Amino acid sequence: MKRLSFFVAAMMTLSAHAANPTNPYSGNYYRLFTPLTFYHSVAQSQLGLQDSQDEMENCVSSALMHVYMKRPDLVSATESDMQESGQLRDDLSAPIKQQVSIVKETAPEPEMLPEADPVEVLVEKPKFWTRKGDGYVQFMQNYVSDNWYKGGESNYAAVAQVVLEANYDNKQRFKWDNKLEMKLGFQTSPSDTVNKFKTNEDLIRLTSKVGLQAINRWYYTLQVQAWTQFYHGLKANNTKVFSDFMSPFNLNAGLGMDYKVEAFNKRLTGTVNMSPIAVNYLYVDRADLAKSFGVKLEDGHTHSLVDFGSQLTANVEWKMNDVVTWKSRLYAYTSYHRALLEWENTFELRVSKYITANLFVFPRLDDSNNPDDELGYWQFKEYSSLGFSYTF
Repeated sequence: MKRLSFFVAAMMTLSAHAANPTNPYSGNYYRLFTPLTFYHSVAQSQLGLQDSQDEMENCVSSALMHVYMKRPDLVSATESDMQESGQLRDDLSAPIKQQVSIVKETAPEPEMLPEADPVEVLVEKPKFWTRKGDGYVQFMQNYVSDNWYKGGESNYAAVAQVVLEANYDNKQRFKWDNKLEMKLGFQTSPSDTVNKFKTNEDLIRLTSKVGLQAINRWYYTLQVQAWTQFYHGLKANNTKVFSDFMSPFNLNAGLGMDYKVEAFNKRLTGTVNMSPIAVNYLYVDRADLAKSFGVKLEDGHTHSLVDFGSQLTANVEWKMNDVVTWKSRLYAYTSYHRALLEWENTFELRVSKYITANLFVFPRLDDSNNPDDELGYWQFKEYSSLGFSYTF
């Protein structure tokens, strides 16, 4: 309120002289808009001790003197106090004027702008297909239970594997995944005087899956799996063939739902397929092996078995860290008359870019075979290996 009273009084005094200022650039105007201070020049001018040639300066001084006389309580400082504190400058003797320079007028813009040069636009076709693969050649120590359904013997051996994938994704709702796995390994046994080489790993497996997205990570899926082996399976010191190419051959088709797995910041990925409606076709080309795989021959002409049931397939990969990776495949099928369960586990230790060590653990349940005295319907396989690997 004090400041407002001073400002009103000052403006009323100045309004009488505002129509004809003689020096509009006087630097004394600031005194009206700063904290009210008692200036010596104001008193000298108004008391006749000093004359000023600037009419506007006289008006400012008159306004300040009026306040000094009428409202001395508004005065917050004196000129002597401000000079001692260094708040007043005495080196400004002339008004500061801004120097304005005139530049040439810019050229007017043309009415018609020139046409832009044509630009080639390259539109790339979306890449719906992704292809990848990996393979390795490794040496290993191998263990096989006595009742393993394909035969084999615990010993030192070598194994090679190639996995190829071609997957289609239209980035909307449709997906088609294809995976081909080929694995073949041989072993030699000093105790075997009949067979120079025997297979300890033998697999050809194709998995094809067509999916239509239902919601989020769920897909309506038709999955087809087919698998057999390259070579015939033998046991040590035995000429009997326990398995062979197309003996057996399995073809499984299931209709159901597929779930896409993503966890631990996408370190754990994979799919889980549940098919409540599934059909399995089992074919055994060698008649002498049909019975061991649950196929009953009729008049020596039937080599196949078709049954209906349900199946579950899970494929996951967990990168525990930058060195250790766990790959797992679980396959379960039941026709409500027989059951088959396979659980493949591979623990991969990456030593360097091209060298890896693997630990392979494979429990299997098949109640179509005769039970073993110790393990029953369970079978077990394990080996560890070290060798070269390559991803492309």
